[in-house]
This record gives sequence, structure tokens and C-alpha cells, in this order.
Amino acid sequence: MRRLFWISLGATVGVLAVRKVQQTAESLSPSGVAGSVRSGLADLTEAVRDFADEVQVAMLERETDLRAALGLDDDGVAQP
Repeated sequence: MRRLFWISLGATVGVLAVRKVQQTAESLSPSGVAGSVRSGLADLTEAVRDFADEVQVAMLERETDLRAALGLDDDGVAQP
């Protein structure tokens, strides 16, 4: 019974090790590297878009604050 346990444990560890090596080899292959670069660029593009949207909102808020502080209406003419 002990031998069966150790044989099954060894086989399980062997299968898991082979799968891990295969996954690592796949991720380091040219197609795996290209896929990770592609997903990284997609994430970067999304982050840049989010940043640009936040900057635009902040610019509009600041412009509104400045117009109110200077007493300008929508036409750019100072209010009395």
C-alpha cells in the first residue's frame, strides 16, 4: 500500500512538472511572447485613453472655474 501511494505521488508530481515546463516553454515561444506584448500594448493603450479622458475633464473643470473667477460668460466677454 505504501508503494502504491509513493508511485502515485511521484506520477502526479511528474505530470505537474511536465505541464509547468510545457506552459513555460509556450510562454517563451515567439507566439507566446507576441501574445504577451500584444496584451501589454492593449493595456497601455487603455491606460493612456483613460488618462487623456481624465485630463480633458480636469481641463474643462478648470476652465469653468477660471471663467467664473474672471466673470466671463460663454462668449468670452466680461460681465459687469
